[in-house]
Amino acid sequence: MRKAIIFFFSILLVNMAQAQQAKVLVDKIVGILGDKIVLKSDLLNYIDDMKRRGGEVPADAECVLLERMLMDKALVLQAEKDSLPISDEEVEAEIDQRIRYFIMEFGGKEAVEQVAGRTIFQMKEDFRQSVKERRLADAMRAKIVEFIKITPQETKVYYDKIPKDSLRFYETELVVGEIILYPKAGRELEKFAIDELADYKRQIESGKSFENLARLYSEDPGSKANGGRYEINKNEKQWDPDFKSAAFRLKDGQVSPVIKSKFGYHIIQMVSRNGEDAVIRHILRIPEVTQEEIDQALSKMDTIRSKLIAGNMSFGEAVEKFSDDENSKFTAGLKMDQSGSTSVTIDALDKDIVKQIGSLKIGEYSKPIAFQDERGKKGVRLIYLQNKTAPHRENLRDDYNKVAMRALEEKKNLAIEKWFQSRLPTYYTMIDAEYQSCPAIQTTFKIAAK
Repeated sequence: MRKAIIFFFSILLVNMAQAQQAKVLVDKIVGILGDKIVLKSDLLNYIDDMKRRGGEVPADAECVLLERMLMDKALVLQAEKDSLPISDEEVEAEIDQRIRYFIMEFGGKEAVEQVAGRTIFQMKEDFRQSVKERRLADAMRAKIVEFIKITPQETKVYYDKIPKDSLRFYETELVVGEIILYPKAGRELEKFAIDELADYKRQIESGKSFENLARLYSEDPGSKANGGRYEINKNEKQWDPDFKSAAFRLKDGQVSPVIKSKFGYHIIQMVSRNGEDAVIRHILRIPEVTQEEIDQALSKMDTIRSKLIAGNMSFGEAVEKFSDDENSKFTAGLKMDQSGSTSVTIDALDKDIVKQIGSLKIGEYSKPIAFQDERGKKGVRLIYLQNKTAPHRENLRDDYNKVAMRALEEKKNLAIEKWFQSRLPTYYTMIDAEYQSCPAIQTTFKIAAK
């Protein structure tokens, strides 16, 4: 998956340069709505991007997408008229985020510029208008449907209209929670990790390569292979605060003393800094957790489990009070799939969790067991089976929320369609003769068939 993402972005960057040439060769105005224009090259690049993303491109793609682009222009015009709060800072932040992603994936600004055939400054200029207009269009859509709700009666009417043989089929779905404890290593092994890093620092200051030592000894799987290298920004919130603070105190080439973060112990080298952007390397060592510490965590989790079974605290309260998993604090301990749903299928859970829930009934808690997370960190966890559904055809009793969400989405789409019907005639519109015979264009913009 990661290789596919990198491939897509490399194609995107290459085509940014090609698009400049395309505008010279084929550009003409193919549509105007109000004071907004759509260029032929914009339309063709839109189609090319859809193909690169693997999206389904309709046979009459130019017709369909020109209609979509002009409708987005109407949303942008209204958003500007209503002064919807899209700040320059928001736009710049999104552009910077995109650029930082490219830099991280390609290994530096120079590499990105080489692939794109354009400077970072030029790339930002290329992105600016499209990012701002997309955010304005999204904000206007949100405003149109802001107060739209769905009632149980409307949900039932929507459900009853679905042909019985078209109702969705659901495999077994589970609502699963977990509480995780990460035992702290003993002081002796913590000191051992600190001493190791201090020795690496001495070796580096004596002339050894930080990059080579990181490849040999770092326990960070995300950067070990590339010599501990990261590109970071001072304003990015995903970095551990202590780690980021220590990094930005360094001068170019300087190596930090041993510092502690939530992941373990590090030494950091500042490779280069440009304002709030920096390239750094680090070596991570995670103090070894012994069986004694694991046993203590298992005992603590047993006590938590007893309180849950006795009803002395809710699962959510136990997660908030005891769980060491930061993500679980935002989900009340419940596992989520990629769409953000807490109803997950078996294949969305790791095999160790599947083993634990095999013997559980709804509402039961597993016995605590030791495990290792994806970073190799040792911990103890308890699993809670909140709900489980058997494979079934969609129905309102078991799947009301899913049906209601689709009914709400349909209601919102109808509201947006109604908004377009009322607003589009109020804007000056020009469609190039090449596209006036498109059925979608004729219907939406009331152009008589020729």
